[in-house]
Amino acid sequence: MKLKKFLVGLTIAITTMGVMAELAARPMGGGRSFGRQSQNVSRMPAAPAPSQSPSMAPRQAAQPAPAPAVPPAATPKPPSPWKGILGGALLGLGLGALFSHFGMGGALASALGSILMIALIGGVIFFIVSMLRRKSAPAPRPVSAFGGQQGYGGPQGVATPEIGSGLNQPAAQPSAFQPVQPEPVAAPAAAEAPAHAQWGVPADFDSYNFLRHAKSNFIRLQAAWDKSDVNDIREFTTPEVFAELRMQIQERDGQEDFTDVVQIDAELLGIENDGKDYLASVRFTGMIKPAKDALAEPFKEVWNLVKPVSGNGGWLLGGIQQIA
Repeated sequence: MKLKKFLVGLTIAITTMGVMAELAARPMGGGRSFGRQSQNVSRMPAAPAPSQSPSMAPRQAAQPAPAPAVPPAATPKPPSPWKGILGGALLGLGLGALFSHFGMGGALASALGSILMIALIGGVIFFIVSMLRRKSAPAPRPVSAFGGQQGYGGPQGVATPEIGSGLNQPAAQPSAFQPVQPEPVAAPAAAEAPAHAQWGVPADFDSYNFLRHAKSNFIRLQAAWDKSDVNDIREFTTPEVFAELRMQIQERDGQEDFTDVVQIDAELLGIENDGKDYLASVRFTGMIKPAKDALAEPFKEVWNLVKPVSGNGGWLLGGIQQIA
């Protein structure tokens, strides 16, 4: 039973520490929206998500269309050997008839015909022997398209080059096998984010000094928030904002906070005039450390500063507005 109570108490303590750490990671106001809100800020378009850089995006190079296949030239059909044999026989018979026509005796014509037939038979035998030798001879080695004979000069089938022909140089490929290098494609320039269009800012308004004081007050109010210095907070805020911040400080039960503003930037979004007060919306961005040994974390929120149209009153924090 005691072990169970101990585990329950440990779980509650760990949860409480996690919640306190989460609250400590937020700037003054706990990351909430309260006080005066600007409708112009609410209607602002959300910041576009960062797109992939065109230089890093992979591009599919246009592949050249394959060249149409050229049909191989028709191999000429070898002449039939029987044409020569039949032609020789007919030639011998024709010569025998011609000799008889010119008055040569039958014995002489028969002898000449026999001689021609013997010569013809010898030619046929020589032709047959040559054809048999050609069939029994080894086939010539096929020539590779990249130069050299296949199967020559080692187990890799690469022809051994002649001395001095460049042993370390890669074999030159015929033009038909040269890879086509795609033309470099120029990466389009990254689209620049459009500049914010301010609303209601007078032409003679000193935006530089106004934003400089706004950043100084932001840092000072963060320090007063950490120390729970309600008197300092009261000096720079309207009664509505002061009441909200004081209530949040009381909810901390006297525990101090830590907010180290590492970097801060300010941008004047616009100024509104409702006839009674001026409402200047300032967007703060930068880096904040929620603890001494923690890494800096980015933050972004809008402070709406108010000032009466008439009188000598200064600018006060009238509301904090969270933006997307």
